[in-house]
Amino acid sequence: MTLPSSSKIIIIGGGIIGCSTAYHLAQMGQDVLLLEKAQLTSGSTWHAAGLVGQLRSSANITQLLGYSIDLYNKLEAETGLATGWKMNGGLRLACNQERWTEVQRQATTAHSFGLDMQLLTPQEAQDLWPLMDIGDVVGAAFLPTDGQASPSDITQALAKGARAKGAQLLENTPVTEILTEKGEITGVRTPQGDIACEKLVLCCGQWTRTLAKSIGVTVPLVSVEHQYMITEAFGVPSDLPTLRDPDRLTYYKEEVGGLVMGGYEPNGIPWAQNGIPDPFDFQLLESNFDHFEQLVELALPRVPALETTGIKELINGPESFTPDGNFILGEAPEMANVFVGAGFNAFGIASGGGAGMALAEWVAKGEPPYDLWPVDIRRFGRPHTDEDWVRARTMEAYGKHYTMAWPSEEHSSGRPCRRSPLYGALQNSGAVFGEKLGWERPNWFADAGEDAHDIYTFDRPNWHAPVGREHKAAREAAVLFDQTSFAKFILKGPDAEAALSWIAANRVDKPVGSIIYTQMLNDHGGIECDLTCVRTAQDEYYIVTGTGFATHDFNWISRNIPEGMNAQLVDVTSSNAVLSLFGPKAREILEQCTRDDVSHDNFAFGQARTIGIAGCPVLALRITYVGELGWELHLPTEYALTVFNALHDAGAPHGLRNAGYRAIETLRLEKGYRAWSSDIGPDHTPDEAGLGWAVKMKSNIPFKGREAVQAQRDSGVKKIMATFTCDGDVILSGRETIYRNGERCGWLSSAGFGHTLGKSIGMGYVRSDEAIDKEHVLSGEYELEVATRRVKAEVTLAPLYDPKMAKVKS
Repeated sequence: MTLPSSSKIIIIGGGIIGCSTAYHLAQMGQDVLLLEKAQLTSGSTWHAAGLVGQLRSSANITQLLGYSIDLYNKLEAETGLATGWKMNGGLRLACNQERWTEVQRQATTAHSFGLDMQLLTPQEAQDLWPLMDIGDVVGAAFLPTDGQASPSDITQALAKGARAKGAQLLENTPVTEILTEKGEITGVRTPQGDIACEKLVLCCGQWTRTLAKSIGVTVPLVSVEHQYMITEAFGVPSDLPTLRDPDRLTYYKEEVGGLVMGGYEPNGIPWAQNGIPDPFDFQLLESNFDHFEQLVELALPRVPALETTGIKELINGPESFTPDGNFILGEAPEMANVFVGAGFNAFGIASGGGAGMALAEWVAKGEPPYDLWPVDIRRFGRPHTDEDWVRARTMEAYGKHYTMAWPSEEHSSGRPCRRSPLYGALQNSGAVFGEKLGWERPNWFADAGEDAHDIYTFDRPNWHAPVGREHKAAREAAVLFDQTSFAKFILKGPDAEAALSWIAANRVDKPVGSIIYTQMLNDHGGIECDLTCVRTAQDEYYIVTGTGFATHDFNWISRNIPEGMNAQLVDVTSSNAVLSLFGPKAREILEQCTRDDVSHDNFAFGQARTIGIAGCPVLALRITYVGELGWELHLPTEYALTVFNALHDAGAPHGLRNAGYRAIETLRLEKGYRAWSSDIGPDHTPDEAGLGWAVKMKSNIPFKGREAVQAQRDSGVKKIMATFTCDGDVILSGRETIYRNGERCGWLSSAGFGHTLGKSIGMGYVRSDEAIDKEHVLSGEYELEVATRRVKAEVTLAPLYDPKMAKVKS
């Protein structure tokens, strides 16, 4: 085939993700060319195990996997090629009480997302999977719509479907160089010649990181050896469900009358640490029976027949894994029109159909079909540019693939990485740190005699009382949070106000010294950013957002500055430390540290000004995320310890305490403050989230998303954010199902314990097929499904805690 000179869209990589993306782009009528260095599936697709499960902790990722199944159900009829797809269901075992609690919570999550996950007795599970011994089984979960597939066959069917709609797929056409000009993508170089393109899609599996790095794009994935064995046939029925046995770290599926058995050992083996050999096509690694023996020892008691069944083959094929166990999709923040679909953590077949659909829409329309934050490439940041750090974290994530998914569990590898200048002082004060985007952040503080580490459980954890202590201090005295990890930007230039006015939903044409809380919306009115802007000069704004959103929000703001406007965005995160002083005694403490007037009359809420503390210039923001009087104090990092000590010296007589991020969470839930990525995001509008008051619709000022907000106000909202409370010792952790008048209407987006209330609190959207209003929400009788058990819940649309009234709603 003659090499084309150009194509609007070029996809590199002919595995299931590349072929699925080509298939969906071709379905949309796009001009697309796929280039594969060898033959289709020759990377890691051909040796994938092929289990297809759906349930994930995110509703939208679950939806994406469900799309895969819908596609696989019809693909054979559409293309005439067999796919090996069988909807034979999927079983998951629990062999101890803690795992059974996890499975019950997963079943509730499934119900929240509309999946029929059934809880079974051990005998019922054995009836479905007669090969197993159930002596240690406590219970099981069954998803009838899970299944298995032949990875190569599905990929070839997708390729045929893509070609039928006009896509070109060229094999034996390696890309040797990505061509750019002045920081923009222009095409690719192959041994047969150059091909120009407008958009480039990297679906190269474990080769993606190196290829992307050549143009300055970070794709944090590494290769890990992954083994599974294929037995001789021994009469295994073809309709046997897939089986996951996480307590024994193993999985099973039927294969030509025998079994495939693989798993995720705690001591995985990284591969190709010094580069992938070339060529490496349709190749496997040497079988490592010694390493695999640990999984065999776990499997034999479960499937005794394996003792006497011959092993046909032990497959050892490298796969790409990521630091958080989620795959990577989206447009690279470093370069426009370069897209990535890679790092599928050995569930690329389950994800393939949906990921290809989502990536194709992202490429063609400039946005995903729905919020895909858990897999968005912009969730990564500075630590992920270092391959050694990525490998250390990824190997930990690999080893945890089947371990218990504890609430609030932290990773331990690659730490400490990024440290506030107060790290040592906080450590000496009993801080128990968590990590976010490489930053060490105090989660809670242990007093003398307390274990200064997390002990994970599905019950009340060991930090419950210490967090309650910090929570109480915030409500009754004062607390100090180290929030240095906040992402901080400066938008500066003659057109800074005009640019920000277009991007921000709230008014930013305020006097110097004003704080503006605002969302930034997409064209559908969905919330892309939720942040604070401080007008520090006529031509300058200081922008503060969440630690984990540094890459995402910087990318959103910078790429939405209207063309031709003179405004520059600079990341100053590492320049400034942040100390947040909150509580009813915050003003008394601050007054003792500064000569500046911080009285309410002179320093009102929503104002920012520079004050002096112990010789240090401090930008003080009168704002709160915990529902109490207080200030965020932003200051150059070299002054942090001096200011920290001054505040503690002044605060000691007033009961000032250090406090951590888990107290921030409990405090904000009582106040009803929303959190981006859980309660609000691209799929939620301000009006749905109860944030319509922060949108400048009464002005005639144009802004991105305005038309969508107006259209929704004309037609009404179909979901409304509400807050729920439960009496008794009910533990809420998020994703519990919401029932209104006995009908499922949503799920909790975030949850925790309100120490002032003495109750569990959850936030979530009450949803309907028709337009609804506040009266609809408040008139319902509510229950929450918690680990498959329904409990009565009270609903409110107002904050549970009101500091002005010094009372709570019970």
